[in-house]
Amino acid sequence: MTGYAACAASDANSRGRRHPEPPPSHRSEFQRDRDRIIHSAAFRRLEYKTQVFVNHEGDLFRTRLTHSIEVAQIARTIARALQLNEDLTETIALAHDLGHTPFGHAGQDALNACMKDYGGFEHNLQSLRVVDELEERYAEFRGLNLTFEAREGILKHCSLPQARLLGEIGERFLNRRQPGLEAQLTNLADEIAYNSHDVDDGLRAGLITLEQLNAIDLFREQYEEVRRRYPQLPERRSIHEVVRRLINCQAVDLIETSRARLDAAAPADIEAVRAQPEPLVAFSDGMREKNLELKRFLRSQLYRHYRVHRMTAKATRVIQALFTAFFDDVRLMPQEAQHASAELADRQGEAGRARAVADYIAGMTDRFAIAEYERVYNPKELT
Repeated sequence: MTGYAACAASDANSRGRRHPEPPPSHRSEFQRDRDRIIHSAAFRRLEYKTQVFVNHEGDLFRTRLTHSIEVAQIARTIARALQLNEDLTETIALAHDLGHTPFGHAGQDALNACMKDYGGFEHNLQSLRVVDELEERYAEFRGLNLTFEAREGILKHCSLPQARLLGEIGERFLNRRQPGLEAQLTNLADEIAYNSHDVDDGLRAGLITLEQLNAIDLFREQYEEVRRRYPQLPERRSIHEVVRRLINCQAVDLIETSRARLDAAAPADIEAVRAQPEPLVAFSDGMREKNLELKRFLRSQLYRHYRVHRMTAKATRVIQALFTAFFDDVRLMPQEAQHASAELADRQGEAGRARAVADYIAGMTDRFAIAEYERVYNPKELT
């Protein structure tokens, strides 16, 4: 590496793993992290977890898996341009949604409400819990035993009470320090990906229109340029071209702005990055305002559309009903989940039992959650 290598993450400056391991052969520590994510059950389940639209509503809508892959692609491009650690960046991107519930944010909100008396539920914390505790693939430790830097990047935000329970991974929230540059850029690559592909999926579903989007500066600028250059292009191809340009203009702005901020701050190493008063990877003020306008539009016109709300209302009922049933009678869960419930209840009482139920539900895919609801509540489903 050259350029910003001194302030990028590397094997040499890594804080290591919770459980020491011999160094990997023929790959870096962060490549090992990435490979462990890809081989995890939690990663495979993302294929059938909602992004905005429930998985069975259409084959072409994004899922949590395709979203994570898109984030990884965008993030690696930015990392390469800034000469940061691409392998760590990809790891964080692929892992950032591992703890998401079925049915997207509606599922998270429902499960958080169920857990309000037991510590709450937040998918960021659950992603860390998945890689630290819930994945069981290795003989010598629970979880995936990822590097500190990967775990730091997965935990994008955290309340102070929760941070106090997390040891060294929670210290930056208590001490108001920044994560590494790879974590910073992946957080913004996530925004670029979901803003852009939610526009694409919303148009495909017919829930938002080109006329509405052309009132949004960021979209209109790209759309007008595409229509000017390709006036005969069919609408579907025009939309793809606009979405491609949406991603590109945001990524270019992020690279150029971040490069200037890094040059000005000139951090000597990754610890100097963490000591900065604010993130060094950022959009320009103008792009940040345009992003905010697009986010507000999507929130009001897409995420709150009555057809999406119908899905989220049904999802909420499914999650609440499953939590109630399993919390009241853990014997309704499979043996493995029952054992986890007994183990956590021995240590934490009712809060432990609730956490085990939340772990089981959060790990479900959309269709498995619907099937479990039928098995538990439909008298005709006896198995």
